[in-house]
Amino acid sequence: METIKNITVFLFVLLLYSCASSNKNFNPNKKYSAQELQQDFSLLRNILEKKHPSLYWYTPKDSMDMYFDKYYSNIKDSMTEQQFGWKIVAPLTDKIHCGHTSFSRSKAYNNWAEGKKFPSFPLLLRCWNDTMAVTGNLNRKDSVLKRGTLITSVNGIKNAELIKTMFGYMTEDGYASNVNYSRLSNSFPFYHRNIFGISKTYAVTYIDKSGFEQRINIPAYGLDADTVKEVRDSTVTIRPPKPKKQTRQERLQEIRSLAVDTSNNTAIVTINSFSGGSLRKFYRQTFGYIKKTGIDNVVLDIRSNGGGRIRLSTLLTKYVSRVNFKVADTSYAVVKSLRPYSKYIKGSFMDNLGLFFLTKKKNDGLYHFGHWERKVNKPKTVNNYTGSLYVLIAGNTFSAAALFTNVVKGQPGVVLLGEETGGGWHGNNGILIPDIVLPNTHIKVRLPLFRLVQYHHAPKDGRGIPPDIYIGTNYNALVKSFDYKMKFVMDMIKAKKAGY
Repeated sequence: METIKNITVFLFVLLLYSCASSNKNFNPNKKYSAQELQQDFSLLRNILEKKHPSLYWYTPKDSMDMYFDKYYSNIKDSMTEQQFGWKIVAPLTDKIHCGHTSFSRSKAYNNWAEGKKFPSFPLLLRCWNDTMAVTGNLNRKDSVLKRGTLITSVNGIKNAELIKTMFGYMTEDGYASNVNYSRLSNSFPFYHRNIFGISKTYAVTYIDKSGFEQRINIPAYGLDADTVKEVRDSTVTIRPPKPKKQTRQERLQEIRSLAVDTSNNTAIVTINSFSGGSLRKFYRQTFGYIKKTGIDNVVLDIRSNGGGRIRLSTLLTKYVSRVNFKVADTSYAVVKSLRPYSKYIKGSFMDNLGLFFLTKKKNDGLYHFGHWERKVNKPKTVNNYTGSLYVLIAGNTFSAAALFTNVVKGQPGVVLLGEETGGGWHGNNGILIPDIVLPNTHIKVRLPLFRLVQYHHAPKDGRGIPPDIYIGTNYNALVKSFDYKMKFVMDMIKAKKAGY
């Protein structure tokens, strides 16, 4: 017994050493031959064509074939993993118009990059329509480009063209591009760096205090423009301070929280994900408290909820729905198995079991996940909330959060406020979403296995779910850094209480 224990410890230590060694020796500037890249690309194409449930949902087959051929022909020479991912895979997956079919870099690359900061475009920008405004400046000594400054071009590319170009490297459901505005607003330097590369200095045009357009050259963040001749992934990296370890309560608060405005008899419930967060217990305690205290206004903030487990989204719906509902009108896969590509798909064993046991082939030749199509969900009999419900939505309201939004939209006493969801109103793809791992570069591409058409679905126009009351970006709130959308809904509740 002791011998077995010693062998187990030895193997565990060996595994840790191997992982640490591989991360230490990882070279992000390694180039893969054109033949290796073509092999990865051809495998990706084959898997998508045979296993993806909605490859041609928004892009006709002849057009998709043209894109596959185009990007394959663009592999003319060797590339790094980073170059292959952003020049070939990212624009290809964008053409599918499926928000769950996106690429990410290899596990080795991500492990190597963890804890590092890279040179980048220095401005954090809030993007909406064709407008870009500064929300932060990584070059902190810059006294010109302060918060709220309107930017009109970067390196000679005007706003509208710049945003349109960057959207061509991002995935979305249909044409619900509001999620991409959110991505740029949260991570503009990241996307600009990966799409356009690094400039030693950036020519930026902006609107000054007098309303005139001015031009300024600003240095890249984290890059010594006088000494660095070539920018590569391994060139300047800056280690940030080690983050403070979060407590369990802090981690839970990031996923869900409850605040109460007693003066307006209003509960503000924020749910940022349908994964983790002990949500079942949170729902039970939150709606129990709301009923016990007689709260008659609830603001449900799901603006940052990118989805997660459908069962947890459905459970939340049960607590606030006033009618019976289903999750989907249609839910199906196009295959019963991932073979012969199982070895290239992470977690394929469990996914193959799921496809085999959870689906049934129908007369349309598709493999339906009948549970989501048949199951009629009823509102909770205990602690069901039927008061005034104000749901805040935005571009990041996606996937399972869009399923929730679709069901409650139009119900009596429910008002959706904010911006169009990133999750498709007609439907989306998901349920099981394993990663394809390409054998040469080890780049990962998410592969949703089911098409899910929403319950009482809207027409397939490629849009997200619209709010009942639109609340867009407020420039004054952006400059002063306060939550205008939350203020808007709280002012509505105050006015209602006052009888206005």
